[in-house]
Amino acid sequence: MKVLTAAFAAASILFVGPAIADEALAKKNMCTTCHAVDKKLMGPSFKEIAAKHKGAKDAEAILINATVKGSKGVYGKIPMPPQPKAEADAPALAKWIMSL
Repeated sequence: MKVLTAAFAAASILFVGPAIADEALAKKNMCTTCHAVDKKLMGPSFKEIAAKHKGAKDAEAILINATVKGSKGVYGKIPMPPQPKAEADAPALAKWIMSL
């Protein structure tokens, strides 16, 4: 029984780990200053962004570009300024957002 419990716990960590790590990455890059996972702040929620791009083959590339170069207020009236310091983390952030 202990072996099964340990295996289940390890599998749970592997399954949940990347989502937690990428939410931490969003906090590290200060994305959460303007965005939240499930509610609109200054910018749209991450879930709203994912829904807007759902099914697009280039969704992650669009999000990476918007993160690094900024957006022109596609989601609202306020444009997002470029976040060049987040360039290295932008692919992981885009993948995480699209998984929501």
